[in-house]
Amino acid sequence: MYLHEYQAKDILRPFGIPTPDGDVVSYAKDAYAVAENCTASAYVVKAQVHAGGRGKAGGVRKTDSPAKVQEIAEELLGQKLVTEQTGPDGRTIRRVYIESAIDAAREIFVSMLVDAQSGQIALIGSQEGGEDIEALAAQKSIRLERLLISLDDDPDAIEFKEFAQRLSLEGPQTERAAALFRSMYRAFVELDASLIEINPLAVTTDGELVALDVKMAIDDNALYRHPELEDLRDEDAVDKIELAAQRHDVNYIQMDGNIGVVVNGAGLALATLDLLRDAGGEPANFMDIRTTASSMQIARGFDLLLSNSNVEVVLVNIHGGGMTRCDTIIEGIGISLKRNNKVLPLVIRLAGNNADYARTLLCNYGISFIDSENLADAVERVLALVRMEAA
Repeated sequence: MYLHEYQAKDILRPFGIPTPDGDVVSYAKDAYAVAENCTASAYVVKAQVHAGGRGKAGGVRKTDSPAKVQEIAEELLGQKLVTEQTGPDGRTIRRVYIESAIDAAREIFVSMLVDAQSGQIALIGSQEGGEDIEALAAQKSIRLERLLISLDDDPDAIEFKEFAQRLSLEGPQTERAAALFRSMYRAFVELDASLIEINPLAVTTDGELVALDVKMAIDDNALYRHPELEDLRDEDAVDKIELAAQRHDVNYIQMDGNIGVVVNGAGLALATLDLLRDAGGEPANFMDIRTTASSMQIARGFDLLLSNSNVEVVLVNIHGGGMTRCDTIIEGIGISLKRNNKVLPLVIRLAGNNADYARTLLCNYGISFIDSENLADAVERVLALVRMEAA
């Protein structure tokens, strides 16, 4: 779950990460008062959308007048902001964040995320920060420093200081940076974050460090431990179908193809999509049924698949394990098909716990299906059905 900049700053401030003073508004009439309460004589007005490149697109503006702050807020609120990350449709600006402008002597980049290869937390930094950092890194125009942190060990302050020095920070700045990195680490672990990115991290003329912009994401699978964070989800910025699926313990992403896909397990789901694409098929969705999903929740997830008018045939690839039995998933599919009164060609590959019973269930529901012994055969049969539909 991605957080807006103002939310991330509000969360990280108590952990000891310094940010400019400011506040968020949803109505332009409130902007003037927020600007007057800021301690600086200049202000930055920032569109709050889940996308990078806001500055280039005109979504970040600086001014020295509270009246101009309100004018900018009036211009931005309700408008669509189009950046390289939003696509041509853009994102509607529903909030703007107003904060004190900070004069930076220099800007650096720091980010904390999970390193997929080692399974450790990675602290990544660069002596330069600001917009286009990803492009500069890809072009190797900047050098990215890296520090891996094991969850089994308490991070050593000396390591953080050495990392700060690698970012060309000197003297008292190294102490301040080491404290900031430790605060990032503590927030990352305690909040089950998957990303905390500060870009730019300003070094002021007084040698202070201030987080000018923050991107933060929380692991969706850990939100049950943080109900207060769940309330921060911006539902306007989330695909409605994906959000509905998450609430029923199903991971679902709609795609552009015509083959509906039902799988339990993210890795198995990705492998199934790969096999379909390699064979020339076009998946209509990614679906991963979580181990905690009940048959009624699975039925809700399958309802979403059936609501996609592009789906011509469905491939079900289930491996019943210790927690998710084949019959639980098939029961959910049967409930969905019956209550939607819909008939679609169904190719099923079942293996593992209660596979035979699951087949019997489908027959008892009166649902026709093609039974495949293995995934390769299932893919071949699905593509044959698609060709028949197209003929």
